[in-house]
Amino acid sequence: QAQLVETGGGLVQAGGSLSVSCVASGSIFSTNIMGTMGWYRQAPGLQLELVAIIGSFGATYYADFAKGRFTITRDNAKKMVLLQMNRLETGETAVYYCNAKVAGRDKGYWGQGNQVTVSS
Repeated sequence: QAQLVETGGGLVQAGGSLSVSCVASGSIFSTNIMGTMGWYRQAPGLQLELVAIIGSFGATYYADFAKGRFTITRDNAKKMVLLQMNRLETGETAVYYCNAKVAGRDKGYWGQGNQVTVSS
């Protein structure tokens, strides 16, 4: 079994900061090395888009809109990934989803989604 539990998110004013975290659990993750972990988001009426991902050894990739404002980190021992978001904009209201893979495998697992609302 594989489970990703997200916490954080909520309501913030434009220009503010917010963080979301995700912890992986279940036999699939407990018996294997964590692979790439990341965050995606889906705004109302729009497609799911990549926000940031982080590899097993810490290499990161950010979407252009996230560069310089968002920071993704991970704690392999805790099987956790964290996304710190600064200077949030109203257009970034969305459901933020955690995604995690087992090292060496293509299949990604998804969290339940966490609402982030940025008010003007």
